[in-house]
This record gives sequence, C-alpha cells and structure tokens, in this order.
Amino acid sequence: MQNFLLLFRREGGVSPQGSPEEMQALTQKWMDWIGSIAARDQLADRGNRLAETGKVVRSGMVTDGPFSEIKEVLGGYTMIKAASYDDAVAIARGCPILPLGGSVEVRSLNPVM
Repeated sequence: MQNFLLLFRREGGVSPQGSPEEMQALTQKWMDWIGSIAARDQLADRGNRLAETGKVVRSGMVTDGPFSEIKEVLGGYTMIKAASYDDAVAIARGCPILPLGGSVEVRSLNPVM
C-alpha cells in the first residue's frame, strides 16, 4: 500500500450553507465517507479542515494570504492508503465535496531520501 494525500478544494469565498438539518446531513456524509475508508483499513490520517486565511512565506518576505478572492480555496486534507493511483482516485470519487462543486486533488507521497 502507498500513501496518498487527498486535498479538498472549493470555490473561494463560498461555504456550504443550509438549514441546521442540512448542515448536519452534510457533516454525516463526511463522517460516513471517512468511516468507510477507515473500515477498509485505508485511512492513514483523518486530516482536518483548514482556515481560509494564513501567511505565505517566500524568500525574504512573509505576506498575508492565501486570499479568499482566489478562484479555489484549499479547505482540508486526508491521507489514505491505496494500492495504486487508480484505487486512490476511486476513493476520492466518493468525497462529499464533489456534489457541491468542489474537487479532490490526489497526490502520492514520495518517501524522503
């Protein structure tokens, strides 16, 4: 098994909205999806949501950012175990962010030399 990082992206400045019941249902979808990955022993790190703002460090400077005005916001991450990229992509296809117009970036983790 290889580790893959799933990065969850959504449109900048647009957060899911709805009634408390709708938001609870969305939260339950995320919990069910992550739970199904864990039940197959493919969850390496549950990950977490990320704040929309932070700092960007470049050589010689630190600036505010990333900015919510950008097209996409990195909203969170999860690390999974899968046999191949195709298997990792199949897991990502079940992500609850997809029906909301978001995307999942699938990246393999290369061991440090």
